[in-house]
Amino acid sequence: MGLVSAKEMLEKAREGKYAVGQFNINNLEWTKSILQTTEELKAPVILGVSEGAGKYMTGFKTVADMVKAMIEELHITVPVALHLDHGTYDGCYKCIEAGFSSIMFDGSHFPIEENVAKTKELVKVCAQKGMSLEAEVGSIGGEEDGVVGLGECADPDEFKKIADLGGTILAAGIGNIHGKYPANWPGLRFDVLEKIKAKTGDMPLVLHGGTGIPTDMIKKAISLGVAKINVNTECQLAFQAATRKYVEEGKDLVGKGFDPRKLLAPGVEAIKATVKEKMEIFGSIGKA
Repeated sequence: MGLVSAKEMLEKAREGKYAVGQFNINNLEWTKSILQTTEELKAPVILGVSEGAGKYMTGFKTVADMVKAMIEELHITVPVALHLDHGTYDGCYKCIEAGFSSIMFDGSHFPIEENVAKTKELVKVCAQKGMSLEAEVGSIGGEEDGVVGLGECADPDEFKKIADLGGTILAAGIGNIHGKYPANWPGLRFDVLEKIKAKTGDMPLVLHGGTGIPTDMIKKAISLGVAKINVNTECQLAFQAATRKYVEEGKDLVGKGFDPRKLLAPGVEAIKATVKEKMEIFGSIGKA
């Protein structure tokens, strides 16, 4: 069916009280694993690409062409959006040109009025192209491509300024962080999420840093309007653990165990298992 905007799938998720998973891709194995799993489970999916991952894979056009070809070759029938994660202003335009179906403009480091102005411009461009746009106010904690945040909570009034532009999905900063959560993490701020929801109405909200958030917190967030949850680190950790086990058991030394297709196979299966586990928690299985 090709790439689709994330807008419709997220509106359906918000109404159905489930969340669509955004799983970041880092290479061919990541992309193939996620697409095969989402097709098997008949779940909609968003493939996230950070600017760093896009550069690693030689450019956004390479990524877009690979994903489109893989959807065709694997006979994927479920809705798939290809989404720029934490994009810069210039990165957004590069992804629009490369053929992505969705972008995130992270203007959270700009003064709010500049963030609003740039988001407004991108909303208009995306509307013309049939693309979805995610915006961010405040800072998501942890580290993403070298940008470090401390898990601050967004100002609901600033959220409303972006929401009033229309045509956006909003990333909610409610104490969530990228990467592993520290032992002393206080948890999600549902009081802030409720205030954001009150200001933004039916706009689908996004929860970044989905790795390590307890299931009960995820389900509560979904009940309060979160329709998209981002997962990256958890797939990386699963891939790393499975690959490490394969090597430590000496399987790469037996026969043609060094062949990259064999060497990476346990990691691929670990990614699939992680994606399935997350989709079960998010409630998106069978919703394609």
